[in-house]
Amino acid sequence: MNVLLSIKPEFAFKIFDGTKKFEFRKSIFKRKDINKIIVYASSPVQQVIGEFEIKNILHDDTEKVWSLTKQNSGITKQFYDEYFLNKDKAFAIQVGSVKKYSSPKSLSDYNLGYAPQSFAYTAL
Repeated sequence: MNVLLSIKPEFAFKIFDGTKKFEFRKSIFKRKDINKIIVYASSPVQQVIGEFEIKNILHDDTEKVWSLTKQNSGITKQFYDEYFLNKDKAFAIQVGSVKKYSSPKSLSDYNLGYAPQSFAYTAL
């Protein structure tokens, strides 16, 4: 099973150029059999641009997660703090091997009619 994640384009492209090695989330999927993330670059791109394997998932208090990931976060501390404002815990999905698609795909290729707010499970 895979998960399709909606990610802002500026961050999605950083995953594939290697400058962002962690994808941060306030909450995460419950299933434990997820090993691949399919990346949907949200508006204005609105396309599935690639995928990556999950190397690890960190879950701890927000300051601890930042201290472990800041060198490869692809974001500023200010953006991180604003994103996790009023949250005690953070998730950081560590990016493993990446595959950027030579031709972007549409959500319909994954039997989805709309972009997920956060994520959607997919067997494709």
